[in-house]
Amino acid sequence: QVQLVESGGDLVQPGGSLRLSCVESGFTFPHYVMTWYRQTPGKERDWVASISLIDGSTNYAESVKGRFTISRDNAKNTVFLQMDSLKPEDTAVYYCHAGGTGYWGQGTQVTVSS
Repeated sequence: QVQLVESGGDLVQPGGSLRLSCVESGFTFPHYVMTWYRQTPGKERDWVASISLIDGSTNYAESVKGRFTISRDNAKNTVFLQMDSLKPEDTAVYYCHAGGTGYWGQGTQVTVSS
């Protein structure tokens, strides 16, 4: 059974940092990209960042470029999202997704507020 389990969401002040984790398990077929998305109530889920599981190359949405860093630990089957210089507009539920598959995590809430 495929599972993606996110953790690390919290309430943080503007300018603060958080690190989200996504642990994957149960994949019996190859997948090559892991992504992070985020969603606020009433809006569509937006892509945030992606990382290739082949060569580690990364891509970011313009809104987070320079502030967020996606990385992976293949030995631990974990993908991270380091979020620095957080802004109130980063408040959302963050989801990890195995690119090219229908598998999503359950989401973790990030709230940026003073």
